[in-house]
Amino acid sequence: MMKTLKKLAIGAVTVLALAAGNGAFAASEGIAWDKAPNKTNDLGALQNGAKLFVNYCLNCHSAAFMRYNRLKDIGLTEQQIKDNLLFATDKVGETMKAAIDPKQAKEWFGGNPPDLTLMARSRAGAGGSGADYLYTYLRTYYRDDTKATGWNNLAFPNVAMPHVLWELSGERKPLFDEKEEHGHKVQVFKGWQQVTPGTMTPLQYDQAMADLVGYMQWMAEPAQNTRVRVGVWVLLFLLMFTFIAWRLNASFWKDIK
Repeated sequence: MMKTLKKLAIGAVTVLALAAGNGAFAASEGIAWDKAPNKTNDLGALQNGAKLFVNYCLNCHSAAFMRYNRLKDIGLTEQQIKDNLLFATDKVGETMKAAIDPKQAKEWFGGNPPDLTLMARSRAGAGGSGADYLYTYLRTYYRDDTKATGWNNLAFPNVAMPHVLWELSGERKPLFDEKEEHGHKVQVFKGWQQVTPGTMTPLQYDQAMADLVGYMQWMAEPAQNTRVRVGVWVLLFLLMFTFIAWRLNASFWKDIK
C-alpha cells in the first residue's frame, strides 16, 4: 500500500508547480490548448468524471471544499456514493480528502499536494479557460526516458508528474514538422503516433478526459448551472415587467397633453 501511494504521490509535484505558476505558462511554453467540451450539464459524463477523479486524483490530491454527498446533485444516490466512491472515508458527509498522509507528502516533496477543488477555474490564461488547459494537459503525455519519471508533457514541458492514466491511453509519441521562423528552425507539433495500445482507444480516452475535466469544472462551482438558469428567468421577468410598465405609463398619460 505504501509503495502504491508513494508512486502515485509523485504526481503532486506537477500540480504544486501549476498552482505556483501564472495562467499563461502552458500557452507560452507548450502547445496551443484544445477547446474542452462543455459537459457540466451532462449527468452521465459528470458521474463518469467523478469516478475517474476519485480513482486517479484523490490518491494524492484533496478536494477539501467538496463533500461526497454533494454528488447527489449529479444524479447519484447516497448508496451509490457509499458503494462506489468512498475510499478514503466511510462517511458520505465528509469532504474529499486525499488518501496520502500529509506528513509523508511533505517529507517526499517538501510540501503537501495542492487542493484540486478550484483547479479548473484557477488555470485560465491567455491560451483559454482552465478547462481547456486541463483537457489539453491530460491528453498530451508522452514517453521521455531523459526524465526521472519517464514521462513528459507537451502542454507542460519538463513536467514532474508521471502519466498516472497511461494504462488507459497507452504510450504515444508526438510527431513534429520543422519550419523556419525569423531565420531559426522550430519544431511544430503535427500529431501523435500510437506506440503501445491502452485499455481505451484514443477517441475513448479523449472522451474520458472530457468527462473528468467536466467534473472538475462542475466541482469548482456546483451551483453554476442553477445560477445560469435562475439568471435567465430573472431576465425574462424583468423584460416582461418592463413591457407592462411601459404600457401602463402610456395608459396613465394618454389623456394628458
